[in-house]
Amino acid sequence: MTNVTMIKRVLLFKTITVPFSSGSRRCSTRVSTGELKAAVTESAQPSPLSGEASLYVHWPYCLRRCSYCNFNKYIPKADNSSIMADCLQRETETLLRLSQVSSITSVFFGGGTPSLAHPSTIEKVLESISSHASLADSAEVTIEVNPTPVGMSRLEEFHRAGVNRFSIGVQSLQDKDLKLLGRDHNSQHALRTLAEARRLCPGRVSVDVMFGRPGQTLDSWERELSELLRVCDDHVSLYQLTVERGTALFKQVEQGQLALPAEEVMAAMYHSARTLLLQHGFQQYEVSNFARREFIQLNCGLQRGLFLRLIENAVSHHNMNYWKGGQYIGVGPGAHGRFAPLGEGRAVREARVQTLEPDFWIQEVQHRGHATRRRIPLPSPLGLLEEVLAMGLRLTEGIAHQHWHIFCPEADLQTVFGTYPDVQNLLLSGHLILDDRGLRCSWDGLALLDGMLPTLLLALEGHMSP
Repeated sequence: MTNVTMIKRVLLFKTITVPFSSGSRRCSTRVSTGELKAAVTESAQPSPLSGEASLYVHWPYCLRRCSYCNFNKYIPKADNSSIMADCLQRETETLLRLSQVSSITSVFFGGGTPSLAHPSTIEKVLESISSHASLADSAEVTIEVNPTPVGMSRLEEFHRAGVNRFSIGVQSLQDKDLKLLGRDHNSQHALRTLAEARRLCPGRVSVDVMFGRPGQTLDSWERELSELLRVCDDHVSLYQLTVERGTALFKQVEQGQLALPAEEVMAAMYHSARTLLLQHGFQQYEVSNFARREFIQLNCGLQRGLFLRLIENAVSHHNMNYWKGGQYIGVGPGAHGRFAPLGEGRAVREARVQTLEPDFWIQEVQHRGHATRRRIPLPSPLGLLEEVLAMGLRLTEGIAHQHWHIFCPEADLQTVFGTYPDVQNLLLSGHLILDDRGLRCSWDGLALLDGMLPTLLLALEGHMSP
């Protein structure tokens, strides 16, 4: 596992699950946006039933299980890569026909350790996509890479197969911590893999780094992050290590063999990380994600002067589709999707989950073309709006009025949230902002998003209830 591919946010006894490469916890620093002119290109506003979707492919296998990992991954008992490749192709084709989307805007190969897959598997899946939908040459195609010598040796072949963005699971530059976490690479492997990825896809390489590790201090974290920022590319994802029940790490912490940093130390680590990233030219655009920014000179009409913007290819466009409520198709064992099965005559978006265990998944795909285990229609606006709210507020830009109107044309943001007393308290505290741009967290409020969401969801439920 290099990226977190399943994020579960438990809100008011409800679980929102999305397959994307981010793990949010807490962040806080301060930027005076009033002192900067920002040239912001509006992201495409996805329609709930548009002809576009992104596509996620889950490769479930790893060579070993990291001590902290509780994701859907398996140690292969035998080499079934050929069967897996055939089934990934077949499920891709089946779900594309079912969705009837005309265009795939991005593809993400996650896991597991998808860099263990043969590059021909990646190429075949991309060919299957192209044969059933439009996949532009410029479409973002990402693969998670475990930075081992084997992973690095396959980068060029992945690139030739059609990958144009790499997500490198560095996690740490401290060899002792990598060993403690059960990783099968060391810091030199990570640095060499990062350099090779940057050579192949300059400007389109993301690195994952984890903090809050056992024995880690604020000073050691700042030194490590500073070292990484000197060699990384244009995108950084930060993750706070969490101890999940059932993992080897959980047992070690529970038995007192290891101790995590105190909560206030972890909060200070986030604050320090955001400050360091800003100093190194990175701008936060989501709770856990940072992209390099650039200054441009504009001299047209009213837009004159020096403007600041995120470098376009630095941002994860695939993940942006999740956060903006777009349709996505999940292929592979345990993958999640959100799309309307128009091929069955259904115009209602469904939440779909594929069979978890690879052997059973293979059997089902071979038998009926896909292995969708659960499908939950989202017939009421409330379920969809809850996801739009929870995902949209992860972005620093928040939820624009125009974007909210796409999903909720009958009531604007002011009507739903502006008059709710507890939301008004959040607005007065400065942690939440509702203005002519839309609804968003302040810079400090973004660190408190988990705590604010229950109040916002109650306001939404109260408005939608008869």
